[in-house]
Amino acid sequence: MTRSKLTAAPKVGFVSLGCPKALVDSERILSQLRAEGYAISPSYEAADLVVVNTCGFIDSAVEESLAVIGEALAENGRVIVTAVWAPRATSCARRTPRCWR
Repeated sequence: MTRSKLTAAPKVGFVSLGCPKALVDSERILSQLRAEGYAISPSYEAADLVVVNTCGFIDSAVEESLAVIGEALAENGRVIVTAVWAPRATSCARRTPRCWR
């Protein structure tokens, strides 16, 4: 579905972290968002929501991801996390419970 030119496109902030596979996934997500009429916002504050796409296999990547998720929540409040997080979902929920509302 595409949006009317008279309707303002919703703005999505986007953060891509992690491995090369996550980067490829991010590019595909961004392409689909643009194709469906979404605008990409350069800042959390100007976005209607923020997507954080990341990888959760390496401990240091998890720490970075949790920090970015927390920052996006603090600055925007509306965050969607896409990632290879299944093995880490429980620990992520404990550390950032606001993500799971």
